[in-house]
Amino acid sequence: MLFNSLDFAIFLPIVFILYWFVFNKNLKWQNLLVAAASYVFYGWWDWRFLSLILFSTLVDYFVGVSLGKTEAPTRRKVLLWISILVNLGFLGFFKYYNFFLDNFKSAFSIAGYELNANSLNIILPVGISFYTFQTLSYTIDVYKERLEPTKNFISFAAFVSFFPQLVAGPIERASNLLPQFYKPRKFEYSQGVDGMRQILWGLFKKVVIADNCAVYANHIFENSADMSGSTLALGAVFFTFQIYGDFSGYSDIAIGTARLFGFNLMQNFASPYFSRDIAEFWRRWHISLSTWFRDYLYIPLGGSRGGTLMKVRNTFIIFIVSGFWHGANWTFIVWGALNAVYFLPLLLTNKNRQNMEVVAEDSYLPSLKEMGQMTLTFGLTVIAWVFFRAENIGHAVSYLGGMFSWSFFNEPSYSGISFLKTLIPILILFFTVEWLGRRNQYALSQGLLKNNVLRKTLYLTISILVLLFYGQNQEFIYFQF
Repeated sequence: MLFNSLDFAIFLPIVFILYWFVFNKNLKWQNLLVAAASYVFYGWWDWRFLSLILFSTLVDYFVGVSLGKTEAPTRRKVLLWISILVNLGFLGFFKYYNFFLDNFKSAFSIAGYELNANSLNIILPVGISFYTFQTLSYTIDVYKERLEPTKNFISFAAFVSFFPQLVAGPIERASNLLPQFYKPRKFEYSQGVDGMRQILWGLFKKVVIADNCAVYANHIFENSADMSGSTLALGAVFFTFQIYGDFSGYSDIAIGTARLFGFNLMQNFASPYFSRDIAEFWRRWHISLSTWFRDYLYIPLGGSRGGTLMKVRNTFIIFIVSGFWHGANWTFIVWGALNAVYFLPLLLTNKNRQNMEVVAEDSYLPSLKEMGQMTLTFGLTVIAWVFFRAENIGHAVSYLGGMFSWSFFNEPSYSGISFLKTLIPILILFFTVEWLGRRNQYALSQGLLKNNVLRKTLYLTISILVLLFYGQNQEFIYFQF
């Protein structure tokens, strides 16, 4: 079920009414409703995959309960590895089986041997990369005694399958979200309005920005051999807008929807394209995944505490694994490695934490230095996104080769350029709101504009644009991950 579909527009009010007006006096029934609604939401794509999320939920629930009953180190490690192997086993089979098989066959073929192994026609379950990491965080935290294991199966099932963020995050920590299922929730009008406002901004990002940029980006990437360097650069920039609008739009809708039901999810994006270096960019992009890898992989590996070689090793591991998490394709691995290369100079010179505050925190406009830093960081990010979007390594290399040719200085020759006249003003509006709201949890928050007339005019304008462009119902990019 897509957030930008008519199905969800019907589903959400029904669940909302049942939640607040039928089951509002019974916490157990509210949680049961959330779990049931989440299974309906997830099963809308393919009901067969409900068994996977249910099995993962059962395994981690009983592992958590068992961890709470034993202090024996060996038994605790066995229980932890059961959870890790089950969750990563599912993820590895559905997402990476064919990738590893094809690469093994290619390696043996180069060596002169032919493997008679056929690829499987595997359908990737939607959201499996997200909910496996969410359940793993619970088991690891219980194992490390950071969190008390829950004995409430309904609350745990609702936590694992919570429909607003089930398919594409944010990847919530059990320590933040699970305790919220234990406490009675009371509807607050201001919280509901704030949730609706964030949903509106998320829909604007997805329906107006991402889906329209996708039209141009897809056409240019699919016909890159025939395009000039300037047109290819334009396509890369449009994909840069597309993936941000698409993924951060999903996160905004998820967080806003959760708020309608009295839950607070973590911020997943914080104006990443206004970053002054790559380290700042990764503190602001897909925050729930970046912090997950930091806490459960980077720090256990030693983080940046060791010598230079250890710092380099850990940096490449964290970025390459992050790239591989996104998909079974060498393009994602190169994308991750390229970001590691961007990041290393900052780490090795101890400048990776120099831009912790919001850019131009005390002024309306950035300084010339900050403008230059943001432009450079944005440019490096655009180049990296080419690998993320390309079909394969060869496509990415040829795309970048064409982009940095002498035709880069020619006027873009794409036949659809004239239609950009309607999109460019919308992009200007988008980045203006993002800039003005860069200090907030999301751009279109209550504190964006103090003038009541201007604020309502902005809400009305955004609502009209969403309605005008609504109807394409394109899937969110991160559903494939």
